[in-house]
Amino acid sequence: MRYGIIGTGNMGSMLTHAFISSGAINASELMIYNRTKEKAELLQEEFNELLVAESVQDIETNCDIILICVKPHHYEHILKHLSPSPTQCVVSITSPVSVKDLEKVLSCQIVRIVPSITNRAHAGVSLFTIGDRVSDEYQNELLSTFSQFSKPVEVEEQYIRVASDIVSCGPAFVGFLLENMIEAAHTIGGIPKKQATELMEEMIIGLGALLEQNVYSLPELIKKVTVKGGVTGEGLVALEENIDDTFNVMFQSTHYKHYRDKLSIIL
Repeated sequence: MRYGIIGTGNMGSMLTHAFISSGAINASELMIYNRTKEKAELLQEEFNELLVAESVQDIETNCDIILICVKPHHYEHILKHLSPSPTQCVVSITSPVSVKDLEKVLSCQIVRIVPSITNRAHAGVSLFTIGDRVSDEYQNELLSTFSQFSKPVEVEEQYIRVASDIVSCGPAFVGFLLENMIEAAHTIGGIPKKQATELMEEMIIGLGALLEQNVYSLPELIKKVTVKGGVTGEGLVALEENIDDTFNVMFQSTHYKHYRDKLSIIL
């Protein structure tokens, strides 16, 4: 099948790289479109056989599966120029735009797939919500394709925001916490930031390997590292006493933003 990507910003570019570098899609079977054509052409310089469309209509005419990789408030503009047939499949990658919302305005088959920046390294999760009109052929095609660089997980509409916070926003949230830990290590312990950053990155890589290989679960990791009366235990007590409602407030903020985005989207 031929794939088309509308929008080559962060996620559109990431998916282009993931599709091609994983071998899930040949570059010659992928067409991309961006309002600023130069951005799409930069990707074409990396993958010579990649096709650059002149318009949204080019994508619609030449592709079976069309991925809309634009910000939620740009959907109205895109959909004005898009009218795929029932034999085509449109994939939305943004959580505020639900499958049912798109099914009301498009006659084609609809799937929502929320990717993660971790997919760029052929890792992490992609969140699937599959519409009622989607054929087995398209469902199997998309699951097989995304399995080449991620772990597809089906998620219900009511959980899409919190699931996206973990999978898609999570790398930024965790990265922020790690940056703060590095800064504190420098301030309190005096270690140079560069060295602390290198140690932190290697620790995270090792932690990921333990989880990937099912050596330990997260609770088991905490138990294994924490020796009774030891330093880790003291650090955990300090965290417990100071973390307060940090993550509750974070999830409340993302849910409120999700709610506001849904109200502002015009399809």
